[in-house]
Amino acid sequence: MREPHFWTVTDKRSRASAPVVKLLLTPLSMLYRWAGHRRIAKTAPLDAGLPVVCIGNLTLGGAGKTPVTAAARAYITSKGVRAASLSRGYRGSTIGPTHVGAHNTAAEVGDEPLMLAASGEAWISKDRPAGARAMKEAGVQVIVMDDGHQNPTLKKSLSIVVIDATNPFGNGHVFPKGPLREPVAAGLSRADAVVLMGNGETPAGLTTFKGVVLRAHLAPLAPLPPGRYIAFAGIGRPERFFDSLQEQQGVELVEGVPYPDHHAFTPSDIAYLMKLSKERDARLVTTDKDHVRLSPEVKDHVMRASVKAKFENEAAFHALLDRVLR
Repeated sequence: MREPHFWTVTDKRSRASAPVVKLLLTPLSMLYRWAGHRRIAKTAPLDAGLPVVCIGNLTLGGAGKTPVTAAARAYITSKGVRAASLSRGYRGSTIGPTHVGAHNTAAEVGDEPLMLAASGEAWISKDRPAGARAMKEAGVQVIVMDDGHQNPTLKKSLSIVVIDATNPFGNGHVFPKGPLREPVAAGLSRADAVVLMGNGETPAGLTTFKGVVLRAHLAPLAPLPPGRYIAFAGIGRPERFFDSLQEQQGVELVEGVPYPDHHAFTPSDIAYLMKLSKERDARLVTTDKDHVRLSPEVKDHVMRASVKAKFENEAAFHALLDRVLR
């Protein structure tokens, strides 16, 4: 989905529309908040019999969870422990539990699990406990759950919340009045650590947080060749990707074409992008998450700007994960 403008606290239009929006959406926001609180309070989480590291967030949309998930899984694996990611498989047709492989498509398992499968072991399951049981039976020793901070069905050994430092909590309201999945204080009360992703001041909501606070940013895995580029992205905040291409990669960005998060690219979308690329004499580039949603014949014509989560204090991140390994 594309974020409504009033979810962004800095948007001038949000201030003008705020009175009407608040009046109309407050009842729905209160209901969403109550339902989430009740589910967490009433659900008895399953102990899967193996450590579960949960990488989640407090808002809808992208904050950098998946790169942090990949980084956590890679470190645990480097210690000789078999670690695998577990995702819901958002927008995928497969219910699971399923071990994701190169033979799968984004339409079957979702884009983020397919992206994670390219760098390590990945599973999906709409039912997280069922997925955990299947993974344990298959020999997985540590589960790294990509998204699931608000899912109480699986007992967590370590909960890490990823926050976009440039826009931490939007307008501060719970969905659909704002981007929050739950009140900030409630979400942080169940977290062991916070990863502030990107540049930005420490948000006021973290002043009373007693857990570990880490800083990280998304860094390119490899530089793009010099030249002119047209970027397109169907992620939570496409403009952040466009900015990073110029700031971190130093390429000439001719144009940035945004799409809604998890957008399924149609033939007309691709035809438009190809036409634009030819007219502007520029290469097409997109994110890893978007690249896996493209058809095989289209992928050959689109470059991917792969990124990783880079921590300011990597030792502190590793020390956090060592807790579950002990």
